[in-house]
Amino acid sequence: MITPFTTLRCPLDGEPLRLTEKTWRCVNGHSFDVAKQGYVNLLPVQNKRSKDPGDSKAMVNARANFLAQGFYAQLANVVAEVVLSQNPQTLLDAGCGEGYYLRQLLAHASELSLAPAALDISKWAVQAAAKLDKRVTWMVASNSQIPIASASMDSLLCVFGFPVESEFRRVLKPTGRLVMVDPATAHLTELKQIIYPELKAKPAQLPVSDAKWVLTSEARVTYAVHLPNPQAIQDLLVMTPHLYRASAEGRAAAEALQELTVTVDVWVREFEVRA
Repeated sequence: MITPFTTLRCPLDGEPLRLTEKTWRCVNGHSFDVAKQGYVNLLPVQNKRSKDPGDSKAMVNARANFLAQGFYAQLANVVAEVVLSQNPQTLLDAGCGEGYYLRQLLAHASELSLAPAALDISKWAVQAAAKLDKRVTWMVASNSQIPIASASMDSLLCVFGFPVESEFRRVLKPTGRLVMVDPATAHLTELKQIIYPELKAKPAQLPVSDAKWVLTSEARVTYAVHLPNPQAIQDLLVMTPHLYRASAEGRAAAEALQELTVTVDVWVREFEVRA
């Protein structure tokens, strides 16, 4: 049975939050209403670095369109298998986007007793996610200040996200696991070759510090995906940071393509907190 995770804490004072009807409240009177789409905004104004942080509405829509066509389904299946391999009872998706990977995971977890929560700093992403699955506690929040009680998570998932190691360690139980999903060297190389004048190799490194985490497993997911039309290519470009990093000439070259085959090349790694 999938039931929403409820052990939240106030982002202003750290006190436990209790849900009464459609409002989360702490003992000090701070309250946070559940929006009509089914999420709660736990990102205080003073913690925002801009008026509209995170992915834009256009990026969220492009990603939703792209992922709905199944181009990353093989990757999502591997992520679900790894996360569910230890039968977690509590799960946080930290940087959930519009919720694609978590929804695919929950489709594999129907026989488990699991309480999931998910957060993203983008209001547009969380709105889109909350509309599609009411079994998750969806939050607008930041990885740098996770509004969840300490030592409450069996598993924490971070897909193409930005880990904040101190917070990840805090919310995980002593026996908890961190699953990180990150691009490998060949990821989307064909697109990058079109939009950038040259490609610079980045040194291989783990996404978190090996002084604080123990790598317990890793799988490299690599396969080719054929994008059959200009819209799919454009969605892929818009949903990634490459749109803003590419030159005008590179973007124009991508927009002129009628089809493109790209490589999906991704690391799925499990970590435990180093004692």
